[in-house]
Amino acid sequence: MDKMLMQKYRTLWQQPPFRNSLCLSILAVMAGLVVNNFAIRFATERMSNSVTDIVLSNTPALPVNNLFIYGTFLAIAVSIIVAAHYPREIPFALNATALFFIIRSIFLSLTHFAPFTSHVADDFGTIINNAFFGGDLFFSGHTGLPFLGALMLWHVPTLRYFYLGMSVFFGALVLLGHIHYSIDVASAFFITYGIYHIAIWLFPKSYSWFRAEEARM
Repeated sequence: MDKMLMQKYRTLWQQPPFRNSLCLSILAVMAGLVVNNFAIRFATERMSNSVTDIVLSNTPALPVNNLFIYGTFLAIAVSIIVAAHYPREIPFALNATALFFIIRSIFLSLTHFAPFTSHVADDFGTIINNAFFGGDLFFSGHTGLPFLGALMLWHVPTLRYFYLGMSVFFGALVLLGHIHYSIDVASAFFITYGIYHIAIWLFPKSYSWFRAEEARM
């Protein structure tokens, strides 16, 4: 980090409201991940049968798992770098992400379809297989989270197009690999849009810092 960015971090950390909000948002996203993990296990243990799908039933499954997993790590790395350069945006970004995980966990807990029958499975180890290829189908987190990033960073064209591109990329991957049903992908955009606006309503203070940073970008 350059000196100006380090100074920005020091200045923000010295402000109790920002420091408290940052700590709470970190705890919130950790709690969201835990809840999401339990929801994945719950849905996976109770999944029933697969169902037909107008897209998947008429297309062959392609071996896209490597792109799916390593693309996820790339998106996470880019997001960490972006967040590190805009510290005022971090609390709201984490709060919105935590809300995303919690709301998605609720959806996962409601209906438990099995993955489509022709999904091409690879062995990446128990942890990765459970996290990426369990019964957590509705809705597609890999489609929704990048779209959430695009909504939050709509004011920065480069980042907006990057996250929109990642959202479409992952949406296409999970359909080509028969990892998600088409409804999981299509619904992700609409549900994520709602989550973003709920986050603005629930976290007005961190959103005000987010907008203050936006004015400087």
